[in-house]
Amino acid sequence: MGLERVRRAVAVAAAVAGIVPLAGCGLLGSGNVLLTPSVMTVSSGAFSADTLPVRYTCLDRKPINPPLGWSGAPPGTKSIALVLDDSSAPITPYVYWLVFDISPETSAIQEGQLPTGARQAQNSAGAAAYKPPCPHGGSHSYRFTVYALKSAINLPESTPLRSAWTAIAAATIGRGRVTVTAYSSPPPS
Repeated sequence: MGLERVRRAVAVAAAVAGIVPLAGCGLLGSGNVLLTPSVMTVSSGAFSADTLPVRYTCLDRKPINPPLGWSGAPPGTKSIALVLDDSSAPITPYVYWLVFDISPETSAIQEGQLPTGARQAQNSAGAAAYKPPCPHGGSHSYRFTVYALKSAINLPESTPLRSAWTAIAAATIGRGRVTVTAYSSPPPS
């Protein structure tokens, strides 16, 4: 990786790190008032004992995204966004997947698919796609966070990560998260 690419990755990570607290714990509303988003429930029947199966990681020959479901979007939700990240990555946070403009009537993502009309922003690797988590040296925890938004994002497919994060942070009215662990070798019994 060239020096310019490393600098760009660090700049994006710094920008995202500044936005994540707004989108994660609360967010700034008009007049700089801190608002707390409604709490949603996120789950997956594919996760057993809070473990991300190998099928959804780089350890599989053909990894795909896991199925996810959510509930509890607050009234006024106009769209949904989903972010998969590893907050303990060396460049924090490392975003593996960012999906936005999911219809508010949608309450799940199927394995290996995107809901109709949903778009993907660039991840930390610069690709608009699911980048499977790759736990090296033991285990890592990964967060699947679903955001209820008060408006559609209306950005193009493959929009830059920072642009998508900024739009999500500005429109979040609810959020929920499931955290799972992936292992670089078979998980402990």
